[in-house]
Amino acid sequence: MSHTIREKQKLLNRVRRIRGQIDAIERALEDEKACAEVLQQITSCRGAMNGLLAVVLEDHIRTHLTDIEASAGGDGDAKEQLIEVVRSYFK
Repeated sequence: MSHTIREKQKLLNRVRRIRGQIDAIERALEDEKACAEVLQQITSCRGAMNGLLAVVLEDHIRTHLTDIEASAGGDGDAKEQLIEVVRSYFK
């Protein structure tokens, strides 16, 4: 079973919030809002997208690399280091 299926509702809720943020950007542009306001909304949306990407990627690493590492006799250290790099990249 794919890890995205297990977390389907949580992921869909995130996507729906992001869609709402994108709609807000569109409305701000249509209403000719100030540049600072539009930029803030874009930045918030980008942060939400990065958060979604980080959640899916981290779960992918934990789910799929665990199987590879276990069969290779690994101790999990490489997986945790990779997750830390990914987390720090998205901060």
